[in-house]
Amino acid sequence: MLVDLSHTITPGMITYPGLPGPVIGDYLSREASRARYAPGVEFHIGKIEMVANTGTYLDAPFHRYAGGRDVAALPLELVAGLDGVVIRAGAAGRAVGAAAFERVAVTGKAVLVETGWDRRWGTPDYLSGNPFLTADAAAYLVEAGALLVGIDSLNIDDPDDPARPVHSALLAAGVPIVEHLCNLASLPDRGFRFYAVPPKVTGMGSFPVRAFAAVAGA
Repeated sequence: MLVDLSHTITPGMITYPGLPGPVIGDYLSREASRARYAPGVEFHIGKIEMVANTGTYLDAPFHRYAGGRDVAALPLELVAGLDGVVIRAGAAGRAVGAAAFERVAVTGKAVLVETGWDRRWGTPDYLSGNPFLTADAAAYLVEAGALLVGIDSLNIDDPDDPARPVHSALLAAGVPIVEHLCNLASLPDRGFRFYAVPPKVTGMGSFPVRAFAAVAGA
């Protein structure tokens, strides 16, 4: 069974405070295309203008570090078919520390943090007061050998902390981050494969993904 873990990108939607929403429209409309083709034949070519941090997206090391890999340089082994685990952190409060991960085998895993914040998506409540990981959680995940870390929240860091310790630690270690996940409550704690593959665009530190999980035996 495949479980969709991505938000739908719609015109004007706000992913993060201060970032513009996407503009989606036609480059070539069906009506305009009719003059180019045989009678009864029409095509649509769309266009979209958006910042890279839109919807459910992946951060590569280049997002934080000028010398880090961009999304085009990420090996598929880091973003596709990863053995996944879900950390249920809804009762942990805003700051999710290392203790939330210590009893779970995270080595070589995509570690997805379910906080339930995704239920606020599309409302003003989503844009402030979000759950986040602490610096000690990030240090633990790096030391334990997590391959990718995701969260169903506005930011994996505390937006009020300009040091961004979680982005800094994970991306320095080459661990991609996926933010604004959704529907993690539909996944089992383990026994699934995680996918979050961005287009192969050079010079981008972040880009939207169609994140999903393939659940074993379902």
